[in-house]
Amino acid sequence: MAEFNSRRLEIDALRALWAIRHHGGITRAAEALGLSQSAVSHKIKRLETSLDCDLLSRRSGGPVFTSAGEDLLDYAGRILGLHDEALLSLSKTQLAGRIALGLTEDTTCTDLARILGRFRRLHPHVSVRIKVRMSLVLRAMLERGELDAAIVQVFSHEVRPTDVVLFRENLHWVKHPDLCLPQNGPIPFLSFDDECFYRKWALDVGQDGGTILETVFECASAAGIVAAVKSALGVALLSERHLRAEMQIVTDRLPAPPALVYVVRRARKARIPALDTLIAEIEHETSRYGGLILTG
Repeated sequence: MAEFNSRRLEIDALRALWAIRHHGGITRAAEALGLSQSAVSHKIKRLETSLDCDLLSRRSGGPVFTSAGEDLLDYAGRILGLHDEALLSLSKTQLAGRIALGLTEDTTCTDLARILGRFRRLHPHVSVRIKVRMSLVLRAMLERGELDAAIVQVFSHEVRPTDVVLFRENLHWVKHPDLCLPQNGPIPFLSFDDECFYRKWALDVGQDGGTILETVFECASAAGIVAAVKSALGVALLSERHLRAEMQIVTDRLPAPPALVYVVRRARKARIPALDTLIAEIEHETSRYGGLILTG
């Protein structure tokens, strides 16, 4: 019993472990958490000592986590969620009202759903109505006052002073290794639909150097574009979260894409207390991990 009681699951260590999973290694996790690499390693080592087992495999080329580490990660997500929800519950204020929120497909495939679910439990008198659209559509809806706020992608040079920056991500030209690009003539292009600002940039700036892009596949869904790339149908512009091991980044013949930024953008109207609280919680959550964690 004494040995069992000496074991502890420190919240900061679990958060570091969760960040390692999200970012793929200690170095990137440390950057996202605003800590040194040695500080993160020390937290994990203390946790391993307390539990008397290895959580990270530390084998070059092997999996990041041991089987014990993978098991603990399942619990870590739930523990961190309950811990953060409990702290918010103790400091919550009575909020009421309605929020019209816009999201992109990318953000719906992250743990933002968990954040929104927790917000609903903590503030049952706030109604959040969500619309999922492409970023350009959401921006237009904000201008027309149809939404109170939206989480959208913009190029880094388009960030406004009033935007709340959540995280940054790179955009890449990608193809399947089996696809051989023609030396002369147009390059087959896998495109999102007309409402995608990736597409507008590609067909404008992307062809300034004389390269011609021929749209051979058009789809509104990122999953459809990913499938088309894996089928070697052409090249596409994809953000880092959609890259797969079987994809090849293309760096020649095509201009380097600008960096992406995920921001919370408000409509131009009076501030809503419930919306202020929701945005603060989303910003706080993303700052802890350097981004929204993929759930699917």
